[in-house]
Amino acid sequence: MSYREKIQYWFPVFLWILFIFWMSTSMFSAQNTYLFFEPLMRFIVPSISRKEIIFFHLIFRKLAHITEYFISGLLLFRAFSNGSNKRREWRWAISSLLIIVIIATSDEFHQSFVSTRTASLVDVGIDIFGGFLAQGIGLFMFKWRQQQKEKKFVV
Repeated sequence: MSYREKIQYWFPVFLWILFIFWMSTSMFSAQNTYLFFEPLMRFIVPSISRKEIIFFHLIFRKLAHITEYFISGLLLFRAFSNGSNKRREWRWAISSLLIIVIIATSDEFHQSFVSTRTASLVDVGIDIFGGFLAQGIGLFMFKWRQQQKEKKFVV
């Protein structure tokens, strides 16, 4: 595999990891995202209570964790597979999930040093869940593509 092809597969992974760590700054603390989220919710649902806004804000933030790490998982699976046709999909998925664990743990560790953020093992679990979902999708898509290629050869 050429250097250019490696960059094609791994550069998006590194950009996304940088994005995750940027999202861990004080700019995206719960207090700051609430300042955006509350007016939006009041616009969409004028009769919403403060307690409901806080609840939906929490849900929104946890879904953001799942989404961030779901995308990470897909990018990692893609990078490990390198466009290969070899049947090593379980190795790619496990390697991707191990990196997700490292990223999630280091992200929360980083947040422990940011005064407006808190580190949480629950968030690490939520992050890993997002990465785990991505590996399921990655495995499914790889197997589906393999079946489609096999059908082309049969016809």
